[in-house]
Amino acid sequence: MTTTNPGTDAELARWQRFRTSRNTALASEYGWLTLTSFQWLEDKPAAVDLAPGLWSTDGTTAFLTAAAADGITLVETGSPVDGTITAALSDEESLFWVQYGGEDSRQVQVELAMRGGRYAVRTRDSTSPVLTEFDGVPTFGYRPDLVVEARFHPYPEPVDVPIGTANPLVDGVHRSVGELVFRLPGKDHEFRLQAEEEKLGALTVTFHDETNGESTDEWRKVSTARPRPDNTVILDFNRAINYPSAFTPYGTCPMPVKNNSLDYRIEAGEKEPGLL
Repeated sequence: MTTTNPGTDAELARWQRFRTSRNTALASEYGWLTLTSFQWLEDKPAAVDLAPGLWSTDGTTAFLTAAAADGITLVETGSPVDGTITAALSDEESLFWVQYGGEDSRQVQVELAMRGGRYAVRTRDSTSPVLTEFDGVPTFGYRPDLVVEARFHPYPEPVDVPIGTANPLVDGVHRSVGELVFRLPGKDHEFRLQAEEEKLGALTVTFHDETNGESTDEWRKVSTARPRPDNTVILDFNRAINYPSAFTPYGTCPMPVKNNSLDYRIEAGEKEPGLL
């Protein structure tokens, strides 16, 4: 499914290992490829699609009422749900809460999520065709020329920038910690992308480019290692990946900040998942 252009053996080997790890992670049992619904909870007990029981919230706590005959068990302990259980989350938190169905009563897991200050549930079905028919994400061929050095310009303090998400009913926030400044082949001007900080000081940038909606999804992201002492990083667009919302309509993935758009065709990294 993936074709590669010539590069050094070491570069190709590292990239191929990255691609193998990426595809393996996507194909996990209750990963993003298994999402089958996203539903907001109401303030009165009500049924939801694809899951038994009655679900509700008072705004701070989520409630599930079910009978033993419904076959629902807790994900963490496997204990059956017979009566009413509760859970409380902070915004942007998720909990793999209960499961049901199939011979082992684990075919479907229900994720409780707090998004935009509201409770929602998402069902994750381990038999979803999106997962069972998955054969890896299509990618562009390896592009050594799109592995560039960037300089990180940190802000004095992080800046919270309001953004949209893949779900129009969910607002997001991009915590910008600084900008990555770099050049791309064939362009005589610098590019600047706002970055978020991840674990251990790594940086992630979410960006638009001129391939979006044609050969790639509407936006992608790419991560770097922690900046070196001189604040330089390697920005490898061959490692640009899709957000979960590229694979499922039930994601709430963050859009890029307004200025993270490149007037350039980044023909590297992951393509739109529906392309062969």
